[in-house]
Amino acid sequence: MIKDLNERPGISRVWEGLPMNAQLFSESVGLLQQLIKTPSFSGKEAAAADLVQHYLNSYSIKAKRKGNNVWCFNKYYDSANPTILLNSHLDTVKPNEGYTNDPFCPEIAMGKLYGLGSNDAGGCLVSLIATFLHFYSYQGLGFNLCLAATAEEENSGQNGIKSILPLLGKLDLAIVGEPTLLKMAVAEKGNLVIDCVSSGRSGHAAREEGDNAIHKCLSDLEWFRNYQFSQQLKGLPHVKMSVITIKSGLQHNIVPAKCEFTVDIRNDDIYSQQEILDTIRKNVSCQFTVRPGSLGASSVPMDHPIVKTGIAVGCKTYSSPTTSDQAWLTIPSVKIGPGDSARSHSSDEFIYLEEIKKGISLYVKLLETFPLMLINNPNKYRNEIKHINN
Repeated sequence: MIKDLNERPGISRVWEGLPMNAQLFSESVGLLQQLIKTPSFSGKEAAAADLVQHYLNSYSIKAKRKGNNVWCFNKYYDSANPTILLNSHLDTVKPNEGYTNDPFCPEIAMGKLYGLGSNDAGGCLVSLIATFLHFYSYQGLGFNLCLAATAEEENSGQNGIKSILPLLGKLDLAIVGEPTLLKMAVAEKGNLVIDCVSSGRSGHAAREEGDNAIHKCLSDLEWFRNYQFSQQLKGLPHVKMSVITIKSGLQHNIVPAKCEFTVDIRNDDIYSQQEILDTIRKNVSCQFTVRPGSLGASSVPMDHPIVKTGIAVGCKTYSSPTTSDQAWLTIPSVKIGPGDSARSHSSDEFIYLEEIKKGISLYVKLLETFPLMLINNPNKYRNEIKHINN
């Protein structure tokens, strides 16, 4: 166990070609293996939260807890300084039927660590924890760090990060850990789900009776498939609508009186969700309701210091089509982490060990390189953040 990270600065020099602190990296892999062994479906993350809390306590870090959320602050927290949130989630989806190995067995083979949650987002979580430990005992950082390992990200639950934000105090910036191949997501799509119903009239299928609800909904299905919102840039849709489920009919000889279908909608911040809903109402005949827990789109200006810092240390930037806990935040934030979003929720999920090593290095480098003028002038920093939020 590393007792004093100030005495083990190797990890901060990895970008100079020197070796990373092997013990801290090894502990990160070990912690991730323990997390993989511990089922942590959304809403049932208590055992995983215990693991993280006990691990932090082993460094004499006083971790706080609410429900299945764990958070803590750096040793020399100073309320006069801005606070940067380091956040990733504890929960996983349930394993799908395509797994050929045990999803809770953290097997390492050919440089890959297999297991449910290894990629989404365990690799990010342990990398952020390692980064927090690296900076924990440093004095004179010029900023505070708040580490938060949170629950219910996968189901956008009310008992996840949303439930503890009021307890974290004043936050000025967030780095959200999600698998992005270490690219920096400067924007992410919002997520809106609507449940639609086309209504007809039942009748006997052998006679000219009834009004087939399936036939009635066909034009609406085609509209969702083909409609394009205006102001598209570079050929990428600002709003993507996908019909994801459909259900109708009782038995083969009854004309269905109802056809139900669900539409998943992803949008950036060009259109508000209300504008999207108004457009749908004007163009379809079905009735629909909006599911609770819709997530808004977010973005950070390209001239924001964290984006400039990311570019300076070699990060590529992009707009993410997926949503995360970033949607709950009202402060500037970026999404970045080891792993690949394409592996998330897939069978035989894995993360490369080298990705975790590079993830820790990048997180450390981002915080080390953050503009000194802002670090040394927290009031100016907060003014700039306020201006961006407004």
